[in-house]
Amino acid sequence: MLGASLKIAFYHPNPRSQFAWNSFQIGLLIFPIAPFLGFVAMALAALITGLQQHRTIIRRPLNRGFALFGLFLFIAAGFAENKTDAFLGLFNLLPYLFVFAGLSALIQTIAQLRHIAWILVIGAVPVVIMGFGQLFLAWAWKLQFLWIVLDWAIAPGGEPPGRMSALFIHANLFAAYLAIVFTLGLGLWLEQWQLGINKLKVKSQNAKDSFPFTFYFLTFIVIASFAGLILTNSRNGWAIAIIACLAYALYQGWRILVSGVVAVVTTILLAAFAPSPIAQVFRQVVPAFFWARLNDEMYPDRPVALMRKTQWEFAWSLAQQHPLTGWGLRSFTALYKANMQIDLGHPHNLFLMLCAETGFPTTLLFCGLLAWILIAGIQLLRTSNYLTKADRLVFFSYLVVFVEWMLFNTVDITLFDFRVNTLSWLFLSAISGVVFHHHPNNKLLANES
Repeated sequence: MLGASLKIAFYHPNPRSQFAWNSFQIGLLIFPIAPFLGFVAMALAALITGLQQHRTIIRRPLNRGFALFGLFLFIAAGFAENKTDAFLGLFNLLPYLFVFAGLSALIQTIAQLRHIAWILVIGAVPVVIMGFGQLFLAWAWKLQFLWIVLDWAIAPGGEPPGRMSALFIHANLFAAYLAIVFTLGLGLWLEQWQLGINKLKVKSQNAKDSFPFTFYFLTFIVIASFAGLILTNSRNGWAIAIIACLAYALYQGWRILVSGVVAVVTTILLAAFAPSPIAQVFRQVVPAFFWARLNDEMYPDRPVALMRKTQWEFAWSLAQQHPLTGWGLRSFTALYKANMQIDLGHPHNLFLMLCAETGFPTTLLFCGLLAWILIAGIQLLRTSNYLTKADRLVFFSYLVVFVEWMLFNTVDITLFDFRVNTLSWLFLSAISGVVFHHHPNNKLLANES
């Protein structure tokens, strides 16, 4: 099944788009270790597709919505107090609007989604290995070739120290990347597991022959990425891993597993936040690595200005002062430093940051577009008669990653990391493209009349 589906996925449904699809596949494969080259290849694929299918792209209301969002961003930058920083900040968003339009026309089938998931999982292997080498083998190097073509920097002992970060500038960003790999890998693993179980039932052969090498490879990458998430010491990453496990368990109808996950999470939360007499009981079984990180006892001397609550309150006050156009992109850092005397890159909430820096209308439009994509995706998953059970699982994996991305960005911001930001827009494009292809008359995503 896997070999046949991969063979189909190597070929695009539209022969005219084959070169663009090849460029995209190559770019995505090398993207984790050579992000600039990978992005150029994927952007080329989006550009070629845009030129070939410009009429279809222009007709889609969702693309028009993102075009309006880009216009709002441009207007907000024009009203910023520091216009230079604001217009530079547009580069974290505007280029991806064009990439989204092209890739959502290029990606059309579940077979392509499955293929993309495999590429992402395979491409993550060297990055995960670097992360373990960083913590356990004291790997630390900096390899740079022509500056942006290849730039590997592995911080000794992690960044911050003691937290796995691999090639990423911070452990939280590596956790966001690992969450994507873990979720997709778990979805593919479940597909392979179900395939093996079916072979056992039909052919009555032994388990060794029923499960192919790919099943064991996926088992390795799922375990490795989960362990990596733990070692990033990122509370956000831990929460995302739990959400992924619960989502798949609920989807599969595994009530016992759901109960087990809920019991483990409850035990950890009680150890971290329950009144002292109760917490002490649970701390006998829960390592301090978990409960002390959750309740911040691991870092008792953290300044108030570094607390997320303080940052969120400040961002909200900025939004209330300039509700229509905000203070301008990239303005939060300078304003926060002037008031709190501490350097901070962002307020650890994407949506509050957009409110503060671009205003409420722009932020609400962006949130509306995200909701548009999510609702259309859920509609396809629930109502489509064209999806097989395996295809539904793959598409469900993408929806889970999308929801995880939104949740992650309520307590952190992935916008400023080139790798994670690019992958985020890729998932938006993939979900939108498949929904449009399966339901071209869906009013949420397209209007071909």
